[in-house]
Amino acid sequence: MTTLLARLCPLALAFTLTLAGAASGEQVGEIDVDWVGNDIIIEAIADPKVEGVTCHIAYFERGLIDRISKGNWFEDPSNASISCRQTGPIRMGDIETDEEGEDVFRTSRSIILKSLRVKRIFDQRNQTLIYVAHAAELTDGSAKVSMSTVPLYGAGLKD
Repeated sequence: MTTLLARLCPLALAFTLTLAGAASGEQVGEIDVDWVGNDIIIEAIADPKVEGVTCHIAYFERGLIDRISKGNWFEDPSNASISCRQTGPIRMGDIETDEEGEDVFRTSRSIILKSLRVKRIFDQRNQTLIYVAHAAELTDGSAKVSMSTVPLYGAGLKD
């Protein structure tokens, strides 16, 4: 049993790290948090449907020593912070305009149960794009939320 576990754990870890890194963002920073290899990763995410808007999201990534010591190989925390800004002329494509908005970014934080998402919601009245980073868990909701807004005044958009 121990031999089988010793063979499976590195494979499971590699699979988990691959899932965590499969995001569509570009890593622009990495901050070493502690001596056990935990890091804060910062990614730049261009909104695929709104040209000229870039979001930067920071999230926690557990290191190998932390995974071994806690025995939880398959999960990273869902906490994240987001900041979005206009980084060029804004040109909006065909975006969802209902209250639910739409996913801009999604990455797995465990093998099947948890993901980290960024949703975009359009506040038509105030001509503002709202970006919300939140955890989505199959078994429980999560109150871990971060929000950023991009005002559209001067972007030449119609009411």
